[in-house]
Amino acid sequence: MLDRLNALYPVRYTALALCVLGALLSLFTLVGFGIGGWTFLICTGLSVLGFWDMRQTSKSVLRNYPVIGHLRYTLEKIRPEMRQYFLESDTEATPFSRSQRSLAYARAKGQTDKRPFGTQLNVKQNGFEWLNHSLAPSHLLSHDFRITVGGPDCTQPYDASVFNISAMSFGALSAHAVQALNAGAQRGGFAHDTGEGSISVHHRMHGGDLIWEIGSGYFGCRNDDGSFNAEKFRTNALDAQVKMIELKLSQGAKPGHGGVLPGSKVTPEIAAARGVPLGLDCISPSSHSAFSTPVELMEFIAQLRELSGGKPTGFKLCIGHPWEWFAIVKAMQSTGITPDFIVVDGSEGGTGAAPLEFTDHVGAPLQEGLRLVHNTLVGVNLRDRIKIGCAGKVISAFDIARALALGADWCNSARGFMFSLGCIQAQTCHTGHCPTGVTTQDPVRQQALVVPDKATRVHLFHQETLKALQELVQAAGLQHPCEITAHHIVRRINENDVRLLSTLLPAMAPGALLQGAQGQTKVFEVYWPQARAEHFSPV
Repeated sequence: MLDRLNALYPVRYTALALCVLGALLSLFTLVGFGIGGWTFLICTGLSVLGFWDMRQTSKSVLRNYPVIGHLRYTLEKIRPEMRQYFLESDTEATPFSRSQRSLAYARAKGQTDKRPFGTQLNVKQNGFEWLNHSLAPSHLLSHDFRITVGGPDCTQPYDASVFNISAMSFGALSAHAVQALNAGAQRGGFAHDTGEGSISVHHRMHGGDLIWEIGSGYFGCRNDDGSFNAEKFRTNALDAQVKMIELKLSQGAKPGHGGVLPGSKVTPEIAAARGVPLGLDCISPSSHSAFSTPVELMEFIAQLRELSGGKPTGFKLCIGHPWEWFAIVKAMQSTGITPDFIVVDGSEGGTGAAPLEFTDHVGAPLQEGLRLVHNTLVGVNLRDRIKIGCAGKVISAFDIARALALGADWCNSARGFMFSLGCIQAQTCHTGHCPTGVTTQDPVRQQALVVPDKATRVHLFHQETLKALQELVQAAGLQHPCEITAHHIVRRINENDVRLLSTLLPAMAPGALLQGAQGQTKVFEVYWPQARAEHFSPV
């Protein structure tokens, strides 16, 4: 019947027809009886909207379905919220599951993080992992686990927590968010990575330890043409609040991709922090101008360390072409210059905005990147000189334990600490319309984030996560998280078979690469001989 009716009259115009009819009837009642004024205004407005829909040229749905077609766009807009609150299960990860977010919220608020009735995870599912426990658990007096970062050329080593705030720039985050993160870091004695947006007044307000990240835009230490300025770097790096220097080579969420902050978003505060002109586009190139070869990279690391007064200096990267990473290691060997630390960023890491193809399909995930970096340094006998940090969806104590088992010395978390600030994973970071004031420069929206309250939550999230890590370490019968290895983690590979990570992820014998890569895993056997310290290209 509907098809027959549609042949005589386009049913899709019914909503517009009803609006027009309603406007006419309400006009009649308004003139004849003096009632129906609001109805007339509403129906007339919808009628005008419907005729405008039919004439506009950008949205096909509205041209064919005037008025009612807006319902489709409304539902599309609220779909993420509807799915998050009503449809998704506690264990669905998009990118963080409700269970993961709830854990972060509970710990940040100082509420119980205990769960009743057993695990919600499918322990028979391929990929399920667990930590082997001991029948002789240890007893530790403190959860304040620390490692010392600083190689033989470092004169000011840093005693770092094993759990720190990952790189997030002022500009990507609001002023209130930066202040709360740094205040929380100051209370807990852990480090706050500035991100490549440099050090703003908001980073300095509460005096928390800073890791100053230097990106390809050299913000905070640049000349007018965007090149590196040594004196400006020295001035910032010698600040007592800056504990480590991190040179960003690539970012997990968008490796090999530069960025542009439009001039309209370059506020006076952002311009002052980054050392860029007010109101002009702020460009982060996809590559560095201060070096172009692995050897020059090592020399630049040495220069930064010297200018900073001997503070721990290293670099962050997401692993891409393995021969480029191998070339960097060979440059360490040929120059004798080693970074004090390397941060491995997994491709599952977050970002304020990135092309979908980059977030989904560019760069190595944390497991593969971290294992390659660790094994390579072991293979050339440099692992004891260089500490390894990592980042990439680290939010729970088990996430930390697993990353340490793969070869990391400490972990950074960005989105975990965003959750502690009140982030609800609305995924509107790139719009400036963050509903909780975390990722916006709108001064009104920022007022939603009350700094003293959220600083307490940042501190609590860090403390409670480390307390959970302490319990895991004790259960395994160990004395420090650094003792966790791939022998302690078990992974299910099918319904009836499990393997230790140490058997699934081959280890490198100390010094093995000094005799050549023959007989090693394929990535070393193929690409190690092709790498040269003099250039990033393979032979």
